[in-house]
Amino acid sequence: MARKDSLKKMHDILVTRRDAMRRALAGDLSLLKALPEQSGNDVVDAALDASQDEISSQLAEVESRELANIERALEGMRQGTYGNCEVCSSKIPLARLQALPYATMCIECQRAEETGDLEARREADWGRMVGPGYSGVDASSADVETT
Repeated sequence: MARKDSLKKMHDILVTRRDAMRRALAGDLSLLKALPEQSGNDVVDAALDASQDEISSQLAEVESRELANIERALEGMRQGTYGNCEVCSSKIPLARLQALPYATMCIECQRAEETGDLEARREADWGRMVGPGYSGVDASSADVETT
């Protein structure tokens, strides 16, 4: 399967997942709002309710983060940047995108971020940002043409 076909399939997967996440979050949030109305008189019940509230809240937060990542990936598809590493601009391998459809970095850059070496990786790639033919020599004001 060509990369373009795989990316189209990835788009369909992301849209389906986004819609499911939206429905799940809407349900989770409505349940969280309804929880204060259900109060027991027992201290043990109150403790259990509090721990359930906390777990539900944390799950909703995780789902919300995943939804934001999915939205970001879909926006990248609209802009034509999906599947490219946001750090080094190389193509993210399809296997990685299939495992994590909203990945924004290639494996090397992701590892560098996890080990705290991402800034060094960005700094090491200045040649790509400046472009070919850059000599590294500073220009003086005399080098600039005035009109």
